[in-house]
Amino acid sequence: MKLLVTTTIQASLETVWHFWTTPNHIMQWNNASEDWHTPNAENDLKIGGRFKYTMASKDGLLCFDLEGKYTNIDYLSAIDYVLDDGRKVEIRFEETIDGVLLTESFEPEDENPITLQQQGWQAILDNFTKYTNLNHN
Repeated sequence: MKLLVTTTIQASLETVWHFWTTPNHIMQWNNASEDWHTPNAENDLKIGGRFKYTMASKDGLLCFDLEGKYTNIDYLSAIDYVLDDGRKVEIRFEETIDGVLLTESFEPEDENPITLQQQGWQAILDNFTKYTNLNHN
C-alpha cells in the first residue's frame, strides 16, 4: 500500500528541484506545523547517496532523524529513496501549464494512523509549496 500527496508550485522546474534538494532550503520548509523545525539537513543527492534531516519540536521535547538512501535520481524529473526503516518513497516533478506538479508516494509506517501520516506528509508538502512560491524570485 502506498499513500500519495501532491501539490503544484508556481516556480520554474529548476527552482523547485533546487529548493527540494538543497539543505539550506530544506531546513526552511521541512516541517508539518509551526511548532516543529529542521535544525539540520544533510543531502548527498546521488544514487547510493544518503540524506539525513533532523526534525525537532521547537520546545525541545521531541527530536528524530529522518534518514535514507537514494535508489534513483533522474535530474528535474524523479527522486526515489528507501528510508532506513525500509519504506520506499517516490517523488515526481512534472511541468504543467499551472506550474510544477510535485507528487510524492510513500509506504506508510505501522505506528501512526494512515490519515495522520497522509495529513503530515501533505502538510510538509504544502509548507514546501508556500516557501517556494514566496522565495523563488
